[in-house]
Amino acid sequence: MKHHSIEELTVRAAEWAAADPDPATAAELREVLAAVERGQDGAEADLRSRFSGPLEFGTAGLRAAIGAGESRMNIAVVRRTAAGIARFLAGAAEGAYVPRVVIGYDARYRSHDFAVESAGVFSAAGFEVLLMPTHLPTPVLSWAVRAFDADAGVMVTASHNPKEDNGYKVYVGGRVEPGVGRGAQIVPPIDGLISEAIHWDEDLAGIAVADSGWTVLPAAGEEGDVEARYVADIVALSPAPADGARDLSIVSTALHGVGGQTLAAVLSGAGYSALHPVLEQETPDPDFPTVAFPNPEEKGAMDLSLALAERVGADLVVANDPDADRCSAAIPTPGGGWRQLRGDEVGVLLGSYLIRRDAAAGRTSIMANSIVSSRQLGAVCAAASVEHHQTLTGFKWLARVEGLTFGYEEALGYDVAPALTNDKDGISASLLLAELAQALKDEGRSIQSELDRINVGTGIYATDQISIRVAELSERDVLLGRLRSAAPASLGGSAVVSVDDLADGVDGLPPTTGLRLLTEDNTRVIVRPSGTEPKLKCYLEVVVPVASESGLEAADAAADARLSAVRADLGAALGL
Repeated sequence: MKHHSIEELTVRAAEWAAADPDPATAAELREVLAAVERGQDGAEADLRSRFSGPLEFGTAGLRAAIGAGESRMNIAVVRRTAAGIARFLAGAAEGAYVPRVVIGYDARYRSHDFAVESAGVFSAAGFEVLLMPTHLPTPVLSWAVRAFDADAGVMVTASHNPKEDNGYKVYVGGRVEPGVGRGAQIVPPIDGLISEAIHWDEDLAGIAVADSGWTVLPAAGEEGDVEARYVADIVALSPAPADGARDLSIVSTALHGVGGQTLAAVLSGAGYSALHPVLEQETPDPDFPTVAFPNPEEKGAMDLSLALAERVGADLVVANDPDADRCSAAIPTPGGGWRQLRGDEVGVLLGSYLIRRDAAAGRTSIMANSIVSSRQLGAVCAAASVEHHQTLTGFKWLARVEGLTFGYEEALGYDVAPALTNDKDGISASLLLAELAQALKDEGRSIQSELDRINVGTGIYATDQISIRVAELSERDVLLGRLRSAAPASLGGSAVVSVDDLADGVDGLPPTTGLRLLTEDNTRVIVRPSGTEPKLKCYLEVVVPVASESGLEAADAAADARLSAVRADLGAALGL
């Protein structure tokens, strides 16, 4: 990026403030400019961060801190983004049809404002626009793109990011991407075409914005209630038994997001009556007051749900992130207490269960997981002669596996019903995980015993992650470059036999940023920048054979020791 002088930046910022259609962010930017003029500490750095370049589509669309400037989420950025998407859709339609767009939003600060602004831009462009009636989970929007045969979907959400952030996920329908779109998030070349259609210096006053003309979808209590329709479709995946009773005791948390009501409706509709929501986190709250980060992956995020599970003697804990497209789970441990399952453990549990479920119903299974997820599901599929695929990171890639019946990524994303939601869905995943736990309970078994059974069949695939949060995105490139130029000769005592630059494309996958290291003992390390957060992520996996159930304890200990050694070696190579 070109380095601008402070004089150039102040001129650009003043022009931005003058054109900003939102008085609040215009005033915010003028305050920053005044601070720069006074020479206030940190003011110049603040201004530079607000004008560090237009936002770009990453793993899940746009995502940034809310605020004034081209590098923040605000009305001006949303208006130009929506106008660009409208140009792209108009070109894709080529006069053959009037594009239909469905828009959803979560309960974060400004989400409703950004959704309504988008509806105004698309309506003014002559599109048919369907707006969600209230803040609802991302999976409801993903489902709606298909249910309403939309050409595009927009979800205003920052998912599990800190409270300061907001974002913009974009989906396309089958007419825009024939045969493979099906309501999936955008991938190249569509993301690039949309980016080209967004004119970041476009005169905001020249973008028409209607103040009406869109349709608000039916709300709770109205005929055709959109949330109730989604709930009914999801419940049909695992309907209540004839006697209506399922005795699994479930603790759930929405982490102050929008999934609590929807998940409760799904689980109760499927016959689960022993439901225990974490009340302190059940109501949407954009400040996320009880957690440092509203992400089930983060340490401490599930503390309240685990404490409640201990008090009520629950069988299972499920946690959704704030927009409910992710699902984490925790289980009781034999010696007392609770253990949060790794994303890969939930992935292999669901995949293995769905393979058996499909086989019993005479259905063909097609499974997939992202390249940074464990290789264990692939081993399970190989043993069952089931088709398995590996994709790049992000559900936008998993969603494009032809005929997919289950896909997952280790970052708590699972799609158990691609025919309904062609994206990760933490609500349907919670339901199927509850079904598995109930089936095991009925047999007098536990989820841990099922994991043990799978591990005996495939060996233990133990995974861990090093997540390095950086202040500037450029720091990720420095760390990755350090590893690329001086890769370790061994990891965990085993020689590194290959170092693959993912930018060259590996295993038939498209090029992406990252490195993959493989060792002689089948240890694998993948290092890549996060597409949604300022982090460099390192994914570690070791494989330890297991001859029988009696050898599980020793194999677990060996895997933990090896992971610890790999973690130390990689940290040293990165200079941590």
